[in-house]
Amino acid sequence: MKQAFIALGANLADPRSQIASALQEIAALPHTRLMRVSSLYRSAPVGYTAQPEFVNAVCEVATGLAARALLGALLEIERRHGRERSFANAPRTLDLDIALYGDEVIDEPGLIVPHPRMLQRAFVLLPLAEIAPQLSIPGVGTVADQLAGVAGQEIERIPGELWRPA
Repeated sequence: MKQAFIALGANLADPRSQIASALQEIAALPHTRLMRVSSLYRSAPVGYTAQPEFVNAVCEVATGLAARALLGALLEIERRHGRERSFANAPRTLDLDIALYGDEVIDEPGLIVPHPRMLQRAFVLLPLAEIAPQLSIPGVGTVADQLAGVAGQEIERIPGELWRPA
């Protein structure tokens, strides 16, 4: 089983519900167990800013799926949630990205792990630091050590609990 961390985001069609539903679908993937889920966070859009704010979270899974198979399953969940890729940084019903997959470094067409922009995104690093602050990012250092690099970004924790393990 591999430990993987998945970044979740949405800003259309009731983002909180989109993320809650996606977590249930991730938990139901074959050979996969949902281990931990961060709080929800509200963040400003990046790139294309003329859109609603985002709701984000990060979850940890233990999975027997290979990285490419996990990505395929996540893309299928996005599709079921009505994800459209009309242009870069467009508004979305759901965005699921593999941030980390064990200690592996993967650079293949359509799959780069660690996620290439995670170190630049408070909406990934802050939720990740909440559930795994001492996690080592391959070739970089711990998650906690990377937080200073995103300190100026607009992000706010949303009170309340999203998920609790069974």
